[in-house]
Amino acid sequence: MIRAFVALDLPAEVRSALAVQQFLLPLPRKVEPESFHLTLLFLGEVTEPVLEAAHEGFEAIVRPPFDLEVAGLGLFGGERPRAAWGGIRPSEPLDRLQAKIERAARVAGIEPERRRFSPHVTLGRFAPPPPEDRFRLERAVAEGASFRGGRFEVTRFVLYRSHLGPKGARYEELATYPLRGPAQTGGLRSSRP
Repeated sequence: MIRAFVALDLPAEVRSALAVQQFLLPLPRKVEPESFHLTLLFLGEVTEPVLEAAHEGFEAIVRPPFDLEVAGLGLFGGERPRAAWGGIRPSEPLDRLQAKIERAARVAGIEPERRRFSPHVTLGRFAPPPPEDRFRLERAVAEGASFRGGRFEVTRFVLYRSHLGPKGARYEELATYPLRGPAQTGGLRSSRP
């Protein structure tokens, strides 16, 4: 079984801007800045044949490039926050791309999570902090609400494999899909040694 997801990678300048905001937040556990990405669809644990079918569906997606803007900070978890994130300004082209990716995954036999797509870049994941630490974190996030991380052009999306380990997840790029037309990837990259 392969644990996989589809995401947008981020340019270095956007990762740097997010890393500065991450540094300013009192996060109990931070995501490594080189791992910052915008998940479009978590595929879960899938077999190689199903993942290959999804890959073929992703290759068939034709969408033009578009711009995105990183803006704002927030927390997931309500009264018991468990993740901090950098936000993405609403984008109809992003929503359309995500819907096409989800449709291709469903056709391949993957049943994605039922959560509504909420575009963001995870800055930290952690157990809910005690009340005094939660207050400091919420205050820092509120102070960073006007954060702007810059605009960037989305020219491709990526299929990643996620390897879970004691220091968190490590991501391996399996295939890329250009947005200028049908992808010319020639199949999934083998993850075998």
